[in-house]
Amino acid sequence: MGKKLLITEKPSVAMEFAKALKITTNRKNGYLESQDWIITWCVGHLVTMSYPDKYDEKLKLWRLDTLPFIPEEWKYEIIPQVQNQFNIVKELMQRDDLEEIYNAGDSGREGEYIQRLVFMMANPNPNAKMKRVWIDSQTEEEILRGIKEAKDLSEYNSLSDSAYLRAKEDYLIGINFSRLLSIIYGRQLAKSINEEKASISVGRVMTCVLGMIVQREREIRNFVKTKYYKIIGEFGSEEEFFRAEWKVNEKSIMYESSKLYNESGFKNEEQAKEFIKTLAGKQAKITELKKSKQKENAPLLFNLAEIQNECTKRFKIKPDQTLEIIQNLYEKKLVTYPRTDARVLSTAVAKEISKNLNGIARSFQDEEIQGYIKKMVEEKYSTNLVKTKYVNDSKITDHYAIIPTGQGYENYNQLPDLQKQVYKVIVKRFLAIFYPPAEYNKIQVTANIENETFYCSGKVCIKQGFLEILKPINKQAKKSTKKEKDVENQEENKEETENNLDILKKLKKGQTIEVKNFEIKDAETSPPSRYNSGSIILAMENAGKLIEEEELREQIKGAGIGTSATRAEIMKKLEKIKYIDVNNKTQIITPTEKGEKIYDIVYHSMPDMLNPKLTASWEKGLDLVAKKEIKPDEFMTKLKGYIHSKFDKLVVKM
Repeated sequence: MGKKLLITEKPSVAMEFAKALKITTNRKNGYLESQDWIITWCVGHLVTMSYPDKYDEKLKLWRLDTLPFIPEEWKYEIIPQVQNQFNIVKELMQRDDLEEIYNAGDSGREGEYIQRLVFMMANPNPNAKMKRVWIDSQTEEEILRGIKEAKDLSEYNSLSDSAYLRAKEDYLIGINFSRLLSIIYGRQLAKSINEEKASISVGRVMTCVLGMIVQREREIRNFVKTKYYKIIGEFGSEEEFFRAEWKVNEKSIMYESSKLYNESGFKNEEQAKEFIKTLAGKQAKITELKKSKQKENAPLLFNLAEIQNECTKRFKIKPDQTLEIIQNLYEKKLVTYPRTDARVLSTAVAKEISKNLNGIARSFQDEEIQGYIKKMVEEKYSTNLVKTKYVNDSKITDHYAIIPTGQGYENYNQLPDLQKQVYKVIVKRFLAIFYPPAEYNKIQVTANIENETFYCSGKVCIKQGFLEILKPINKQAKKSTKKEKDVENQEENKEETENNLDILKKLKKGQTIEVKNFEIKDAETSPPSRYNSGSIILAMENAGKLIEEEELREQIKGAGIGTSATRAEIMKKLEKIKYIDVNNKTQIITPTEKGEKIYDIVYHSMPDMLNPKLTASWEKGLDLVAKKEIKPDEFMTKLKGYIHSKFDKLVVKM
């Protein structure tokens, strides 16, 4: 019987596979070998695409007559720093005694690409069967399952096609348009930023994200605050009264009046005072009274974008640092695969979820977490998730949401404090889905003074449910969600809220009530917020829309800008080339002067590169290739057509 060769993305992962396969001896230079198995590894990328000058020395110079550069036959080369490891992998792959070769690279598009480049350059033994290991965590059980259920490598060819096309697209757009715009506008840019010379770096995703940041900055810069005036009525007696806000309606004397700024505000204070005079000495009548109980379920689980946003808010860290932490938690077997877009579980995982819960209950020595699990057991909270919103096979592509495995606790105590805190955030979000919904008592009251309407509502939390878990980790932490803000606000204003609710409860529909007082409340419009390094990731995931409301975010989610695996790197690059600044304390993002100049050049030359919808549509195209809904050649033809059409328009402008 021949040997089985298994190739991972890096040495630490190879060691986990070796442990699972009980290979403890025969460590060689760059690989491990036992009687049945050989395990080796890449060290990230071993192979890269060649620059244009490798096709032709003349292409080293940035000249208009050599553009656009679109090779018919693509060239690749070994990265010099890792040539030695590539040689080891290549030699192993060509061994005559191989029966099977397992691609055990990172289970995603980029991981597939890293390995396929190696396979392409190494010319493996043609008699060996090629297989693909696809896993959701690095626990021993999951590794062994992945090896046992490994499919023929060809089953992942469409994913590989998509990965190759993504790299080619980024290469062609980056090289061609960076060169073209630098040739046309480079001198102009250098002069405007007082530099001797300047090049213009553009990219399919990078330039679009820069556009989002510059546009937001200019919205803020050009924003003019507008003051307006609201009217608040106090209804009831001196001892017991409630406050309600006036809003215009169709019967109001102010309906469609030019004196109004919006439905509840006057343009100036004098006009508001004049209106109040028309209400003086009149009684109010309760025309509507709605009492209801409101339930609110725990939020969905974390995908990478959501946990990156959460960690930016809580710990003021950048998305690439969050990814690094969660990647480490994954490699330490504590959490499932990090580079996922899904926020739900698969049916198969949901049916086995008690394993994860039991692992946390048995082994995670954390008093707070153990308290939550104890309550789950005592209150007999259901762990049957299958028919809940947290399980949806149709919303999972490569991997399900990030959850704790319930394993790896032998590694937990050695983790730095920040990594422990991030892990705990993931555990809490996971446990919250088993808790009952939060419940509120809510009353909505409408009071009329003749044809003028005042609105008031009261809401109080009567059962915390999942909110018991999803409160901030510490008082210094910024509240991470609207739900958590609700908890804090309710604690601070609980007495006042309950008093208001008690007053509103006593009211009856049709009741006449005294008007105690009117007051004018100043209000003003506010500019949009700047992106921070977490919210920009969410905006990228939602094709340029920053949607604060979590439920709505999930509903409209479609093709995003970039992927969960690449978004943090894009932000890192924009900062590195000094197109943006990121405040280390607040994580607030602002464009640099150079970044704004680049934006203006792109806006006046090829503005569609700034359009998130266009960038997202390219990403959608890659997704369709991966799903075998369009052929790679079709995608490539469209890409070439796009590049040529842009060049034709831009060169004419010169």
